[in-house]
Amino acid sequence: MASELEAAATYEALAAREPDPSRAATLLRLAQAERRHGARWAEKLGQPMPEPGRRHLSPLNRVLLLAGRLIGVQRVIPYLVMAEAKDIRRYSADPEARDIAKEEREHARTLKVMSGVSTHPVQEPGHRTGNSGTIRAAVLGGNDGLVSNFGLVMGVAGGVDNPDIIVIAGVAGLLAGAFSMATGEYVSMRSQREIYEHQIALEKAELEEWPEEEEEELAMIYEAKGLPRQDAERVAAHLMTNPELALDTMVREELGLNPDDLGAPWSAAISSFVAFAAGALLPVLPYLLGAGGQAFVLSAIVSGVGLLLVGAAVALASGRGVMLGGMRMLVIGGAAAAVTYGIGTLIGTQVLN
Repeated sequence: MASELEAAATYEALAAREPDPSRAATLLRLAQAERRHGARWAEKLGQPMPEPGRRHLSPLNRVLLLAGRLIGVQRVIPYLVMAEAKDIRRYSADPEARDIAKEEREHARTLKVMSGVSTHPVQEPGHRTGNSGTIRAAVLGGNDGLVSNFGLVMGVAGGVDNPDIIVIAGVAGLLAGAFSMATGEYVSMRSQREIYEHQIALEKAELEEWPEEEEEELAMIYEAKGLPRQDAERVAAHLMTNPELALDTMVREELGLNPDDLGAPWSAAISSFVAFAAGALLPVLPYLLGAGGQAFVLSAIVSGVGLLLVGAAVALASGRGVMLGGMRMLVIGGAAAAVTYGIGTLIGTQVLN
């Protein structure tokens, strides 16, 4: 009952802030439905239902109301969809509230249409997760490895004259950074994939428990894309005859996901490790090859060329000017190395004194 009172108070408050009369009326209709649900639970409790008001709002919903006032009601509606989803799961597990679950499902569908959640474009392979995640991990890994180890090698070289210490520091930075990048990418990609898999599992459960509502939602999605209502209904009915096809369509259209390309954690981790190690190897390579007194200069030259190439590659992938991208990366990476060299020199002088 408390949950329904809060929902009713929230919808009424948002309706008062909604400038569009038709959208405000829709929110008021939702508030009336939540009032009916609250009255039902009050009857079961054998007590009169309180009048919904601001005192029934949780801190989170007070924040939503403030956000609705500042950035617009439509911006906060997706959070209301999430709240309705929680009510659906809770009522579905209660034998005395299955009919309420169906009505809450209709509320969620109404809110999705109001917020535009149901009109996500279909994701093309590699645009969101899997392949793009691996490529992104490789590019970021190579860039981070080069810049961080270049700065590390220059900083240590500024403080000491012993090439063995520089080699130890450079190799340690290479290994520590590569493992850090790899584990971070794996955890990030694994968590992302688990979230997507959970969303797909929820969508599958909804298709099994509320096929009629899901068919109506499909029809609304295609109607929102421009199909006439009758054509949208025919497409939705055809899709629902094949549960796997219906799930695939709902995942792509409603969630904006490609179920065949949710991300590859191990691939991202390995590519990140290799790319970071390759980038981090450049500054320390002259020292490993025993270049002697020329190692410092060669390290700076090799790292500078690497920065140019990495910057150019990133610019090429993003459709920007290759020369500008390369020079920008060289300036930024070179500045970072110069600062660390200066700090290393200062610290080395202080330690020696």
